[in-house]
Amino acid sequence: MSKHPTDAEAADFRQRAEVALALKPSVLSPSEVDAYRLLHELQVHQVELEMQNDELHQAQSALQISLMELRIAAIAFESQVGMLVTDAKGIIIRVNRAFTMLTGFSAEDAVGQAPTLLRSGRHGPEFYVRMWAVLAEKSYWQGEVWNRRKDGSIYAEWLTISAVVAPDGVTTHYVGTFSDITQNKKAEAEIHRLAYYDPLTKLPNRILFLDRLHQTMTGSRRTGHHGALLFLDLDHFKILNDTRGHDAGDQLLIEAARRIQANVREGDTVARLGGDEFVVVLEGLSTTSAEAAIHVRQIGEKIREELAVPWAIAGAEFHLTASLGIAMFNGHDVTVDTLLKQADLAMYKAKSIGRNTLCFFDPAMQVALDRRSEIEAGLRHALLHQDLRLYFQGQFDSQGRLVGAEALVRWQHPVRGLVMPNDFIPLAEETGLILPVGNWVLETACATLAAWAAAPETCALQLAVNVSARQFRHPDFVANVLRILVDTGASARRLKIELTESMMLDDVEDTFEKMRALKAQGVSLSLDDFGTGHSSLSYLTRLPLDQLKIDRSFVRNLPEKRDDAVIAHTIISMAHSLGLEVIAEGVETAEQHAFLKLHHCHFYQGYLFSRPLPLDEFERLVRV
Repeated sequence: MSKHPTDAEAADFRQRAEVALALKPSVLSPSEVDAYRLLHELQVHQVELEMQNDELHQAQSALQISLMELRIAAIAFESQVGMLVTDAKGIIIRVNRAFTMLTGFSAEDAVGQAPTLLRSGRHGPEFYVRMWAVLAEKSYWQGEVWNRRKDGSIYAEWLTISAVVAPDGVTTHYVGTFSDITQNKKAEAEIHRLAYYDPLTKLPNRILFLDRLHQTMTGSRRTGHHGALLFLDLDHFKILNDTRGHDAGDQLLIEAARRIQANVREGDTVARLGGDEFVVVLEGLSTTSAEAAIHVRQIGEKIREELAVPWAIAGAEFHLTASLGIAMFNGHDVTVDTLLKQADLAMYKAKSIGRNTLCFFDPAMQVALDRRSEIEAGLRHALLHQDLRLYFQGQFDSQGRLVGAEALVRWQHPVRGLVMPNDFIPLAEETGLILPVGNWVLETACATLAAWAAAPETCALQLAVNVSARQFRHPDFVANVLRILVDTGASARRLKIELTESMMLDDVEDTFEKMRALKAQGVSLSLDDFGTGHSSLSYLTRLPLDQLKIDRSFVRNLPEKRDDAVIAHTIISMAHSLGLEVIAEGVETAEQHAFLKLHHCHFYQGYLFSRPLPLDEFERLVRV
């Protein structure tokens, strides 16, 4: 509390002095009364002066506080944040040094002007209408603005505008503060580019492509115009990439992206999904499917022809082609995932019919795809539930004696009945299921050989087992065969592995090594479908083979077709010259048998002698 008397205390003092004077007039002389009264008046004035002095001290303290706040405000105004103050009409009356530093406009340039001198032109009138509407309602606005510096360069700023409102509610000024966020915007743009664009070709990546495809399908539904999805894959790109190097491969992909973009319309989307796979989304083609298809074919052919033009990369000329699959859509008549599958399926159809072409999706392809999916799922089920079966087709010598058999796999389907290998083995090859299927065949065949060894009528029989290229290429193939022989107790000398010509060409040295390892353990080796591939005598003489097998395609038209007769005769003569056995498959008529016997074919297999039989029926045949 203050040590000086308050107004109430001074008034109380004055009143008590008056009372005292009133009580003493009888004892005081007039001069004493005047002196006494003067003394009290002086005391009262002293109290009043002390009170005024206290008020002055309080006013001085308030002034010091106000000066301090003004200094803080001045320092804040001259901070690194750009600031400008306008009057109620929006005319600039003051700017700070940071404003000049950030915009290039001096105080002389800016004062008296409207803030429109900063406008970049990137925002339309509606942007500023909304800004002032928010200011009028809330006396405050904040957001991103693209403005222009004095030198003409565009920059991004984060702007805050506050209205200064008087006690009567009237806006007297506007204060704007801003900071340069151009680097932030560039960083955001780079993050966006990395997230949505392929770093090599600068094309949209899968994420952005899927978003644009969805938007295009939505637009198609609204306008009624058809659209299309093109799925494009470069033919044999991997070979070129591996032989010429990844740098050349990258340059090819960049050039491919450029050529594809150059042959589509503005507004169409070209994207890279990965590797050498590109997609094109075409929109607004036509309201009729026939016209739309014609338009798509024209664009697709332009792209295909452009990609087929020789490429000059790093001083060398490259020749590359592409296969294109096309799927049409009208609105959301199919889902995005389904459309992708349709275009992908059509692309693989284009590859299967010779590459360097385009193919439209057809519902028949979908039927085949559904059937493929059904077979794959069923085959996995069959492996788990022992629904595979081995059938045995006898192999006979020139005297008609049974000397062995070929093990042929069948699938006992719970609904479709007995499924032939041609209906599921190719799919098993593609999906990798051929490895467990092939393993099951080998184990079952060897278990059968072990059982046959205990019976006099079957102990001398040899059993041939076909091995797929994928199975043979597995690093543990030889070890797996030998393990199965040990586990089942089968004799290696009674097992014959049938290999195809095509697998010999992939990795000749690896093939030789595996064959020699099997041969060293007593396993026999037969070259299946001989004559259908590109066998070379130079390596045929090096293979540790025991037998050549004449393909049924050369046997079918014997002896009438002269070319087939010459080939069959040549194969038999070659086998004799190399010291190899020769067996003909697909022998179905007596005339075929007679021709082959005449030319000294050693063994025969076909319906003339026996169809493929289940194990129990085959064993009855052996006993007969």
